[in-house]
Amino acid sequence: MKSALISSHPFDDQRPGTSGLRKRVSDFQVPHYLENFLQAIFDSQPDLRGGTLVVGGDGRYYNREAIQIIIRMAAANGVGTLIIGLGGLLSTPAASCLIRKYRANGGIILSASHNPGGPDGDFGIKFNTANGGPAPEAITELIYACTRTVDCYRSVDCDAIDLDIAGEQLMGEMRITLIDPVTDYAELMSELFDFGLIRKLFRSGDFRMLFDAMHAVTGPYAHHILEEQLQAGAGTVINGTPKEDFGGGHPDPNLVHAHEIVERSAGVDGVDFAAASDGDGDRNMILGRDFFVTPSDSLAVMAANAHLIKGYRESIHGVARSMPTSQAVDRVAEHLGISCYETPTGWKFFGNLLDDSRITLCGEESFGSGSDHVQEKDGLWAVLFWLNLLAVRRQSVAEIVTEHWQTFGRNFYTRYDYEGIESAAAKALVEHLRDQLPKLPGSKLGAYKVEYADDFSYTDPVDGSVSEHQGIRIGFTEGSRIVYRLSGTGTQGATLRIYLEAYEADPEKHRKETAEVMRPLVKIATKLAEIEARTGRSEPTVIT
Repeated sequence: MKSALISSHPFDDQRPGTSGLRKRVSDFQVPHYLENFLQAIFDSQPDLRGGTLVVGGDGRYYNREAIQIIIRMAAANGVGTLIIGLGGLLSTPAASCLIRKYRANGGIILSASHNPGGPDGDFGIKFNTANGGPAPEAITELIYACTRTVDCYRSVDCDAIDLDIAGEQLMGEMRITLIDPVTDYAELMSELFDFGLIRKLFRSGDFRMLFDAMHAVTGPYAHHILEEQLQAGAGTVINGTPKEDFGGGHPDPNLVHAHEIVERSAGVDGVDFAAASDGDGDRNMILGRDFFVTPSDSLAVMAANAHLIKGYRESIHGVARSMPTSQAVDRVAEHLGISCYETPTGWKFFGNLLDDSRITLCGEESFGSGSDHVQEKDGLWAVLFWLNLLAVRRQSVAEIVTEHWQTFGRNFYTRYDYEGIESAAAKALVEHLRDQLPKLPGSKLGAYKVEYADDFSYTDPVDGSVSEHQGIRIGFTEGSRIVYRLSGTGTQGATLRIYLEAYEADPEKHRKETAEVMRPLVKIATKLAEIEARTGRSEPTVIT
């Protein structure tokens, strides 16, 4: 089978963001666009020649077509073995699991995570390295540099591979293995969590749960693990069939987009536990009856209770959180006498800490948490962690979290998202904030005294790499914070995120409404950034 060299031309908009390259589907369908980016991956990663590559995606529109392109180009570029999820499906954490288990040289994951799908929706591609994690900045910058000069790509002319038949086949000298996307991941989960104890919880008859797969990739995983292995019962998983357009929904597991389980966990007839995951299975939302667990609190509770969980009983080395995530886990780390790291947003920044065994658990406020079991955040893993914890403690979600607050205090937390802002206006707003930073420390903003104000910079403690301009932080003397950051996960315009945090030690005040506690900080944050004047927005798009 001969490889053909196909002429192309560079595209100037292929710099990967925090989670790879994300664009509209129509952008990826432009002739040579996807092929150029793939060639940049093959050119920049020589270990793939003769090596093993894992490939799969979240099943969104264009997933199957993109995989056929990858297969033809992998064969032309000398890849030795392709491991592909049956049907082209692999959740992001499952892909990481396979890379690690089969010692692959890397993986290509097709997903735009929590972004909408369908012909008019979004598509994405990212490269994961041999440790199973997202490529670090040094590699993504190398890939980007290759995209700036690539003027041709290699491919072979062959019939499409049937992605729905498991087994092995050859394409020239390249071996293609199509495997069940669920089996290896489910086996790993059974090693980490006490499935027998969780089964007893469901068999007790007084515990009910719902899991919303949001018509995304975790449907098959949840059906197999929750309903079949753990015997939670048919109907536990809703919206469990993956669809190219996610059933017309928005596969983002938050209080707005996963409203069905919010409603079904409310009131005296509500289920005891509810959870959701996103498009590619790496995010999670946790709910008790009439109780929402913020991702920041979820990470802190998991760290405080890890010793009760089968796979984490020995000890945890340390913890890490993204900079905008609340400082709740910091207090747990101090209590346990372990290290706590503050990193920029983006799961890739946890990679070196995990590889160096500096941390065991990590998480982000953007509904992501994980551990050293894979090198990705993992939505279903978080759900199983909570199920195992509920089975051990035999308390409600609300009881577990409120007891945690009584011990460590409560970090009230909220996030305001202003989506689709005109990019120039968003950048000008951030520059306006940067200009004010030098004069803010020691000043008063409302009733709050500013302790520090900076543009967050991170020096990786393992390799010494520096990442600058990662978000504007304004910290107050009593522990509250305001953080501003432009998100790198959207495909249209810019998304401004404002993160607000207020610490309260007094248990008598823990039951206050978050909106009430945050009102003064919201007023300060919007005024300081001149949001309405600069963006025309009087209200955020989403509040979480």
